[in-house]
Amino acid sequence: MNISKEDVRHVARLSRLNLTETEEETMTGQLNAILHYAEKLNELDTEQVKPTTHVLHVSNVMRDDEVRESLTHEQVMRNAPEEEDGQFKVPAVLE
Repeated sequence: MNISKEDVRHVARLSRLNLTETEEETMTGQLNAILHYAEKLNELDTEQVKPTTHVLHVSNVMRDDEVRESLTHEQVMRNAPEEEDGQFKVPAVLE
């Protein structure tokens, strides 16, 4: 698969980019190089590779879920710019 200058112009127009003739040529060459590299990668035998394989060991670091002291309702409401019936009062967003 090859990218043409017309493809680059089309994508540039969709992206609202004004490319010069030199930039169009550069982008066309670079995008074609990327596609050719991807085609080369498709030649590799990945049959024995798990789809989720990652080169680095990745794991989530999770802390224990422990109950701990939190702010009281009164402490929280002290930060409210406006309050009504024990709740934050905010400007209406719908009429």
